[in-house]
Amino acid sequence: MLIPRSLKTEYAVQPLGVDVSRPRLSWVATASGYGATQTVYQILVASAPELLTPDQADVWDSGKVESARTFGVEYGGPSAARTRYHWTVRLWDGLDEAGEWAAPEWFETGLLDEGFGNAQWIGGQTDSAPLLRRAFAVDGVVRRARLYASGLGYADLRVNGQAVTDAVLDPGFTAYDRTVLYSTHDVTALLEAGQNVVGAELGRGFFGLTSPNVWRWHQAPWTADPRLIARLVVEYDDGRVDEVVTDEAWRITGGPTLSDSLYTGETYDARRALPGWDAAGFDDSQWSAATIVEAPKGKLTAQAHEPIRVVETVDPVELTEVRPGVWIADFGRTGAGWTRLSVTAPAGTTISLTHGETVADGNVVALNGHVDGDRIQRDEYVAAGNALETWEPRFSYKGFRYVQIEGARADVQMRVVNSDVRGVTRFVSSQAPYEQFEGAMRRTVLSNLHGIPTDTPFFEKNGWTGDAQVGAPTMLATLDLARFFTKWLGDIRDSQADSGQLPVIVPSSGWGFTDLSPATEWPTVYPFLLREMYRWYGDERLLREHWDSLTRYLAWELARVEDGLSVSVLGDWLPPGYSNGPAPEDRRLTGTAYLYRAVVVAAEIGELIGQPNDYRKAATELADGLNRAFLDRSEGRYRSAEDPDYRQTSNAVPLAFGIVPDDMVAEVAAGLAADVEARGFHLNTGCLGVGVLLPVLTAHGYGDVATKVALQRSYPSWGYWFDLGADTMWEMWEDDARSRNHYFQGTVVQWIFENVAGLRVVDAGCERIVVRPDARDEVHTASIRTETIRGRVSVAWKRIGRVLSLEVQVPVGTTAEVHVPSAVGSDVAAVPQSFAGEPTYADGYVIYTVPAGQWHFTSRSA
Repeated sequence: MLIPRSLKTEYAVQPLGVDVSRPRLSWVATASGYGATQTVYQILVASAPELLTPDQADVWDSGKVESARTFGVEYGGPSAARTRYHWTVRLWDGLDEAGEWAAPEWFETGLLDEGFGNAQWIGGQTDSAPLLRRAFAVDGVVRRARLYASGLGYADLRVNGQAVTDAVLDPGFTAYDRTVLYSTHDVTALLEAGQNVVGAELGRGFFGLTSPNVWRWHQAPWTADPRLIARLVVEYDDGRVDEVVTDEAWRITGGPTLSDSLYTGETYDARRALPGWDAAGFDDSQWSAATIVEAPKGKLTAQAHEPIRVVETVDPVELTEVRPGVWIADFGRTGAGWTRLSVTAPAGTTISLTHGETVADGNVVALNGHVDGDRIQRDEYVAAGNALETWEPRFSYKGFRYVQIEGARADVQMRVVNSDVRGVTRFVSSQAPYEQFEGAMRRTVLSNLHGIPTDTPFFEKNGWTGDAQVGAPTMLATLDLARFFTKWLGDIRDSQADSGQLPVIVPSSGWGFTDLSPATEWPTVYPFLLREMYRWYGDERLLREHWDSLTRYLAWELARVEDGLSVSVLGDWLPPGYSNGPAPEDRRLTGTAYLYRAVVVAAEIGELIGQPNDYRKAATELADGLNRAFLDRSEGRYRSAEDPDYRQTSNAVPLAFGIVPDDMVAEVAAGLAADVEARGFHLNTGCLGVGVLLPVLTAHGYGDVATKVALQRSYPSWGYWFDLGADTMWEMWEDDARSRNHYFQGTVVQWIFENVAGLRVVDAGCERIVVRPDARDEVHTASIRTETIRGRVSVAWKRIGRVLSLEVQVPVGTTAEVHVPSAVGSDVAAVPQSFAGEPTYADGYVIYTVPAGQWHFTSRSA
């Protein structure tokens, strides 16, 4: 019998404000035993949970649907704005046995086509971050109240003195001339009989950034002062509905936040605080009337991805007075967020908090050559003189491990802040460095998730497409990013020029179309990430929604191919010894290789959604052009005239992408392994090559070589970083790396997951997986557990003497191809054998294809 659990709507549990008329439903089918399959489902949707029975469901009954599908199932009933729908599902298995109805869940629609009604964008001229408020009356029993709001750049929303959400830096950052996000908040419990107040303090974010910077955010086409639009809908038990909307009846004044910038930090003057400004009874007669301001051009859309939250609070491990009146707090870890300050000081005392990842000459290093001025990552708090005062910023975040405190001795805590995505994977190994690398990569990725995937929380906070290009497989294997990457793919589409071109950072102010561009290896993340989303989540709707934009982009890329090659200006960024940028080899090699992979995956996408295309022909032409220009058949290697020395990336990337002619694969792979060994088992790859080097070596029989690179402790290596005290991945291999929180060189973790632990998700929302632990050198045990869209997948193996034990958990709807290491091929035992079928033997592995169940295999080496 199958039992459905983990019911979700649009990848979320109980989502508020769904802006999709036909939201997709999903569940996980669970069963005991082996070989269970779902053959039929039935969904009920009702206006109340007690009506979720086949004879009472008053909204929609799907009937019995013959399908094994457990996700991406479109709701087929009516969809009214601002309405809560309750739903459940039951399943039938392959024996036609019906299971029990799942525990009910719900989703609630947003504004849909209603929009914001009479609400208008409001703002006004103030000398600091604006405070906006509106008093209103509640004259009955409130059944339900919802606040729909968007503050640009950020809004700290309040009702009766209480925060309406624990989200911060909200709403999410977008290309504001195309899309503006609004959030939905349940404020029912915050309303009181009689007088009430709804209020907001607004921050600048990227929308109103004024700090001059090289990416020209301060000159973006949407740049303007902060503004707010809001619609509060109050429903009473007697059926009445009242609304409070943003208009000229709102009041505005400047608040205590004197300045805020994502790059330079915030200044807060506690003497200007207005206690009770966001509560009833406050006298706002001296405030000004709010002004109706120009609406941003972007379409107001419900925010569907996870909000940014404070996810952890960390005390310093050490607080040192480095000289009179100057203290440095060391939090013992590198992260992203801000500092919470507690201080007792006379009125007017300014306490400054300077954030950085390193310390030099007794000072926290806070330099950023990309932003004008000498104030970088510094918050300032001006004390009110009211005994113990506690404060933390709300409109900027920093990348840091250390905080320099000046002005007064104070207690500080690190507030760790990132998009609140769910971790889905747990990895354990007897090889401690592998666990260390995995933990560091996870922290690094999370530090760079703030509504978009950024490249460094310290310096740029930009959505560099190349970083996500190389990091996406590891990121998707570590975290649930279905909603997060769906949002960012929308940002990519919104950032597209009329020509079809994409910039190298997304969103973009307009920078990145000619600056450090064209760089094929960067925006080709677009088709690759779409394909990865299908691999992990089986998301066909996403493929269809982006097909037109994707084809326009690839048309632009293919139109500029010269002599079969794609010109690129970035290449294999930051290999060892090249801390100023790209590697010395001809960047057309990697540019063409990444365009080749892009058109191959575009061809696959087209086939999946029934869109005819000629991308496979284009791929053949690109492979021919690359091999003609760079493959030296006499030496069995890829090389360029610009750099005659051997470059690992130039050979690993063609091998990884399947570009090398069949008759040359073994020779090119052998040459790559030989170069690694000649360098003392060191890599010489930058961000493009680092993620493919070890998988390629392992795939071609050099797993021992890959292991020696992974466990290397001298420069350049991951071990070198950690011996220097790293706890996150760095931007450069050198010990003076600019950024200490940069994930694009940390993609060794993908190899650890796929080759050491041995779990590889193949396709179609984990419909197929391959289990093959083929990098077992120097490891006695390894295990990985991942919550996929179909349910839990786990792989655990251990070796005791000559006996290897392998356990595999396969969820309903997934088929696993399990490669059990065996030198002789006849000594593998599988439990239960009746479901495993007849195995095959190849390359030192006995291979079983198994359905859902908990599997155990043992083998004995020769």
